[in-house]
Amino acid sequence: MSGDLGVDDVRDRPERWTVLESSGAFRGPVFGVRRDRVEMPRGDGTEPVGRDVVEHLGAVGVLALDDRDRVLLLRQYRHPVGRLLWEPPAGLRDVDGEPLHRLAERELLEEAGYRAGRWDTLVDVYTSPGMADERVRIFLARDLTEVPADEIDFERVHEEADMPVVWVPLEEAVRKVFAGELHNMIACMGVLAARAARANGFRDLRAVDAPED
Repeated sequence: MSGDLGVDDVRDRPERWTVLESSGAFRGPVFGVRRDRVEMPRGDGTEPVGRDVVEHLGAVGVLALDDRDRVLLLRQYRHPVGRLLWEPPAGLRDVDGEPLHRLAERELLEEAGYRAGRWDTLVDVYTSPGMADERVRIFLARDLTEVPADEIDFERVHEEADMPVVWVPLEEAVRKVFAGELHNMIACMGVLAARAARANGFRDLRAVDAPED
């Protein structure tokens, strides 16, 4: 009963209900789709229920905050939603065994041309847990140094071919989130989390290599 739970119980935990049957429906380079029949409660018993699950590689995002309290956002075309979105640097977990903070360092360098001297874990999220297993870790990067373009061995193509970068004051970025001017999940979550973290001097942030579970 929900009445038996308190604040200390509000913490996500692993759980797996019985899967009676599972089959693959689609497999692509970034995600796949499988169809499960899951045993779920109904009244005093259970019943099998169909659920489609998007299996995703996962990703990381980087909320870069400079010494003037500005966040780095870059604009990228996103075909599924038909929009140019302002986003922090981000990338897929597509290299087996690569530590997440190393992936974040690489994305910050390749997409924005910066290195950071201070890294912290900002927030962990499931992007759409009702349909997908995609998880994203958003890092906070500070003590930033710009890297000359000729020192970056990376060719931007396709959606990344033209990504202008703008530094936005953190408070203005927060306003843009609430005004509906920013829609990217990593941008919205990262901006609001960075502002909350800054309010208490960043003392509650986890280590850069903190476990996800």
